[in-house]
Amino acid sequence: MRIEDFMLPCPIKKFFGFECFGCGTQRAIVMVFEGRFTEAFYMFPAVYTLLLFFATVVLNFMDKKRNYSNVMVFLAIFNAIVMVISYFYKHLFVHIH
Repeated sequence: MRIEDFMLPCPIKKFFGFECFGCGTQRAIVMVFEGRFTEAFYMFPAVYTLLLFFATVVLNFMDKKRNYSNVMVFLAIFNAIVMVISYFYKHLFVHIH
């Protein structure tokens, strides 16, 4: 049994036939945990900003003495920008389908 057997399919790609801004996220996260860092970046360039955002969210729940809301908002916006730029770069210049 492989972890890929438990990954959720992208509903946008399934129903409309094109990738969304988050396509490749699950596979890229698995690649990071397998130590395939470069491949993870090429699969989904926002994987590292996304993991940093999730780590900050966990830290926010664990460390109640500090307020991480400004950092989380910044990381969410930064991650969204990276996702949009990488999506258009991938589909306009690299032509991966």
